Amino acid sequence: MSYERLSSHQIWQLRRLTTPTVYNGWEIITRQNASRDGFNIEETRDFMPEHGPMAGRAVTVTVRVGGPAEPDNRARWTRFREHVASVDGPKIVVVQDLDKPAVYGSLWGEIGGNTFKSLGCVGTITDGGMRDLDELRASGFKAIARRACVGHGVAALVEFNTPVEVFGRTISPGQLVHADQHGFLAVPPEDEVRLLAAAKQLDAAEADLLRVAREPVADAMGEFHTRLDGAIDQFVRQIKTDISKRGEW
Repeated sequence: MSYERLSSHQIWQLRRLTTPTVYNGWEIITRQNASRDGFNIEETRDFMPEHGPMAGRAVTVTVRVGGPAEPDNRARWTRFREHVASVDGPKIVVVQDLDKPAVYGSLWGEIGGNTFKSLGCVGTITDGGMRDLDELRASGFKAIARRACVGHGVAALVEFNTPVEVFGRTISPGQLVHADQHGFLAVPPEDEVRLLAAAKQLDAAEADLLRVAREPVADAMGEFHTRLDGAIDQFVRQIKTDISKRGEW
């Protein structure tokens, strides 16, 4: 089944929001179990938190960094780069390393990061190692991975453009992904078209709630709780037309 998708411009707008904010919007509109689905189950490490969030369509690849590589490994990488270039951006390279839990090296380095950035990729989510961190940081290519490492390994490409499992979550080719220092959200296709509006609505509605929450408590706690409860009720009323089930509040 095909679903309506966000435009590239709308995906860039999502980058202005944190991943928890996007999750809050998704929680409102989805029929999935928002307490179990969508986000990474295992811990991720954002090596470039100063770059802020990234959002894009997944281009997926499965590798075995520890090798061995097939004789046509270089040709496989050529075909993968051609595939990545054919996909509309922004894009995130999502990498499953079959050597897990071992880390025998990093698929990514200064050359790889700059190469895929030139193909329209904003970063990578790699369930493996990462190196050349300063060089990648300077290039603007965001890296979320499991850990840092020294070596580069063999980087044997097993397959691409197929579903991958990273950090306990399956991600399909073309799936919209939002990620930052908190982790990532792999957006179900049926929820994508409504996500931006829902996340922006939540972000705006929370502003008034935060104003009350940040006010110094200068009077009795009972009066403070009355104001806070009133702000929560107003918050819920603002988003009620989009709420399909109980969310954070």
